[in-house]
Order: sequence, then structure tokens, then C-alpha cells
Amino acid sequence: MGRRIRFEGAAFAPDSPDARREVPPRGTQDRAAAPAGGTAAVELDELDRAVVHALQIHPRAPWTLVGDVLGVNPVTAARRWHRLQAAGLAWVTAYPRLDNTRIVVTGVVEVDAAPGRAEEVALTFAAHPSVPNVKLTAGGRDLVAAVQARSLDELARLTTEMFRRTPGVRATRTHVSTGIPTEGSRWRLRSLDAAQSARVEAALPPAGGSPGPAAEVRWDELDARLLELLSTDGRMSLRDLSDRTDTSLTTVRRRTRSLLAHRLSLRCDLARPLSGWPLSAVYFASVPGRFVAETSRALAGVREVRSCAITAGPHNLVIDVWLRHLHDVHAFEAHLSRKLPRLTVADRSVVLRTVKHMGRLLDHDGRCVSVLPLRLLREGLERRTATPACITGP
Repeated sequence: MGRRIRFEGAAFAPDSPDARREVPPRGTQDRAAAPAGGTAAVELDELDRAVVHALQIHPRAPWTLVGDVLGVNPVTAARRWHRLQAAGLAWVTAYPRLDNTRIVVTGVVEVDAAPGRAEEVALTFAAHPSVPNVKLTAGGRDLVAAVQARSLDELARLTTEMFRRTPGVRATRTHVSTGIPTEGSRWRLRSLDAAQSARVEAALPPAGGSPGPAAEVRWDELDARLLELLSTDGRMSLRDLSDRTDTSLTTVRRRTRSLLAHRLSLRCDLARPLSGWPLSAVYFASVPGRFVAETSRALAGVREVRSCAITAGPHNLVIDVWLRHLHDVHAFEAHLSRKLPRLTVADRSVVLRTVKHMGRLLDHDGRCVSVLPLRLLREGLERRTATPACITGP
């Protein structure tokens, strides 16, 4: 850990690039209303947080391991997780590896909506499986959305069809991502100690290198179906995956292992209001080209930076951050200016509401209320254009 730096009431610090950390302020009460139909409040205690932290490190960790590391019965650990999941407060998602443009091409799209139409437009975009993230924002744009495709040609088609032909859209600006040096799967709670974290990390499957181009283009129907299922529940058992794909357990085990080693990432997310960082903002920044790699590595080491995309456009960095207070929007920018003097923040927007987060549809309290399976349109396979029904609940 780096030295903690305080500035105008906010605490900003460099962090290990291998561990994004979410730290609630002292005294924060972790309460959220129960899902629709429920009345009881949900409170996260230390065991809940420890379970989430363990799954942030190893999203498919067996409950025997989690229970052993935490010193509780595996059934207790599993029960705590299912309670959080059922309340829409935590979930595990699989998604295409964002750091490899041969697997997925990502576009960050700014949208200007007609007056009074922003939420309507956001919900329309959120219904599309190729749009994993949608945020309603204040500032120089009404929405910021992410679009995922298999190629630049497909990205162009998607943005044309979805954005420019949607009623209420006045203008769009697309920034093509050429690299994502850090993203949300690297964030961590600080509930486990170093020894506990090391035990969970030691149980991770061996990391796989990037497959060659020939392997990456073989994105067949089984791969696509496994992506869809694991995007709805990244902890879905191999037996359930086998049953739902009508494929042998041996084949599903082999294919899932290959996908998770080479083409898919797993993420355990916690509803942002419970993380202690209830505010989100997006910064559009630029740095001279020869310093992009150096700057993005530095940004990856700042715990407030949730994700950073290197983009081709008027700004070469789009930075998503989580903050504690509204006044931190400018305090954090001032901190970046001192830490990275070559970086120029051209514009910033406060996120008014996250409508969709990596395929999860969220309510106004940041809880998952339904899931839209992630889909990549596969070149060489029949393209499915129908919008699938949402899966209710996390």
C-alpha cells in the first residue's frame, strides 16, 4: 500500500495495481432496503463483507474454501452469500475480457437526449444485450453508455442502429477503446487480512495467457451460450451449465475452464451504496501520446479509479471513479492534477444514476433487480437481433 494522501476532506491514495479497494468511511451503516415485496432492512456485517471480499478474489471459490478461510461453517458462508444475492446487493458476473480487442471491441458513447427524454433513452439502450453499462449523467452529456461488439464494423452498425435511430436521441459521440488497463474486477474490500487473502489467491486456477488469433475467432454457439449463462450467474455450477446447454459435463468443464482462462473475466460486485463510495463520476481527459501508457498505469494504482479506458477520440482517457462525497468531484481532480501534471481533464460528469451495470439492471438504490444476459454477436454465426427477456432477480 502506498501512503495515504488527504486533500480537502477527501482521502486519495495510490494502491496496488493488482487490488482495487473499496473502503467504507468509519461509522457508515451498511443498510439497504429489501427488494420489492420485502420490508426488512438488510445490514452487512463483517462476515458478509468477508464473504464478498473472498469472492472478489476468487469468484468461483468453493464454499468449503471460503468457510475454512473465514473460520465458519461452509453452509453459513453460502447462506450469507445467497442472502446478499437474493436481496440484489451482491452478484458474480462473467463478461468478455475487456483488455483484448481481438475478443471484444468496446465503444464509450456519450449521448445527448432531447429535454425530458434522457431516462426513456437510457432504458431503451439498457434493454439491448450489447450495451452492458448505461449511466444517466449531469454535465456535457445526458448519458454515458458502453457498447460491446466483435469488430469495428459491428460496433459501427450497432451504434448507428441503436443510438441514432432511437427516439429522443439528439446526438452521440463514440470513443473507441484501444485498451482498458484497469476495470472493476480488480476492486477489493478490506475485510480479509493478508494471510486470508493469500489463501484464497492460492486456490485460483492457473492464469492462462492470451490465446492466438485462431483460437479467439472460434467463438461458437456453446461458447456464446456459456457466456450468457455465466453472465447471469458467474457461480453457476458445472452441472447446471451442462443441463442448460444440453452438453456433457466433461465438455462443459473443459470449455468453461478454457473460457475463464483466456476469454472471460469474472467479477464479484457489491451494490455501490454499500461500498462506502456512493458517488460516481466520469472524467474525460487527455495526455500526450507518449505518456499514455505511463499515465494509465498510474491511474490503475489509485483506489478511486474504478476503470480507465484508453480511447481514440478528442480525449484519450475516459476515467470512471467512485467517490465518497459530492465535493470530492473537484477535490479528486485537483489531486490528479498534482499527481499527474501532464494529465488534462477536459470535462467531467457526475453520475446521477447507474441504470445498467455489466448486464445488471439496477434500481435507484443500486440494487440488482434483473439481469439481461450479455451477448456478443458472433461473426460467421447467425446474428441474433431479438432482445431477450430479462431474468428477474440477481
